[in-house]
Amino acid sequence: MRAESLLFLENLVNTPSPTGHETRGQRVWLDYVSNFADSTRSDAYGNCVAVANSGGSPRIMLAAHADEIAMTVNYITEEGFIHVRRAGGINPGITRAQRAVIHAKSGPVPGVFGSVAPHLTKGDDKKEEPKIHDLFLDIGVTSRAAALELVRIGDPITLSDRFERLRGDLAVARAFDNRIGTWAVAETLRLLQAQKLKFAAEVCAVSNIQEEVGLLGARQIAYSLQPDVAIVIDVTHATDIPTVDKRQHGDIKLGEGPTLTHGGCNHSELVARLEQCANQEGIPLQHEAMSATSGTDTDVIFWTRGGIPSALVSLPNRYMHSPVEVISLADLEKIPRLLAAFVCSVQAGEEFKVRI
Repeated sequence: MRAESLLFLENLVNTPSPTGHETRGQRVWLDYVSNFADSTRSDAYGNCVAVANSGGSPRIMLAAHADEIAMTVNYITEEGFIHVRRAGGINPGITRAQRAVIHAKSGPVPGVFGSVAPHLTKGDDKKEEPKIHDLFLDIGVTSRAAALELVRIGDPITLSDRFERLRGDLAVARAFDNRIGTWAVAETLRLLQAQKLKFAAEVCAVSNIQEEVGLLGARQIAYSLQPDVAIVIDVTHATDIPTVDKRQHGDIKLGEGPTLTHGGCNHSELVARLEQCANQEGIPLQHEAMSATSGTDTDVIFWTRGGIPSALVSLPNRYMHSPVEVISLADLEKIPRLLAAFVCSVQAGEEFKVRI
């Protein structure tokens, strides 16, 4: 991967972007993508857009969500321990004994989620997983008053894990879900500019907010942007690990390329065009089936206004919604290549409609 592109990915992943508090991460994204766009902007809630070939037709939206799963300060005990509330799909069972940061108005406040030593729990027959309200954060104070000098109710919390190369082209971090998507749409604009590719469409790269708590930012920006076609970039579960039942969850591997999802909100003609572009560019694809919903922003974009032809491209991700998500950088690099090829394949004024 190009050194500057890898540094951008590291900065995106390492910059806290808790759902509902995405501003810092959005600033990193805008500063990078503005080098390759005609214009950039943000809306009232912080959805960000970078536009290339303004005024072209059709208008293509390449969208990914900027937010990461997080927690918020919910209650402080008399002794200064902090209990939390979820902001997205946090797993309490793997959050114990993790280092964390509270993003307070005055600056970051480090802490640790307490984990009672096994010596003190012998004979305890309770084996159930902890609930979110069972977790407590220790910030090193001895009273509620001292804690309130540092933090307040509602302050967001993220875990402290950072980007690291694991081995070969594999990397590990918290929150690859879905900084890989915002990276990919930004890199698509870079490729279009760097390779001086000609295209007729207006391309709107979007870094939208609050996916993890209800696909909220995508609803806002899809409505206001009014794209003619949309491609959503997100992560999907890599199932090439022990204990995962492929009969239930499919067969998705790291290192074998991004995935294309079929069915439901995924427009059949758009999916076919993406597959055609991948074949022409020699980009390997894996395939996924969906039932009622995809669990991504595609679910709300496709029915906005009169219906926006939409498709989902995903990056295989091991250990999703954990502080040790693992991806293949080689898989990731293929996504902007695919998106750029798609953009260049679209003819002026082209419409995507199912054939009746």
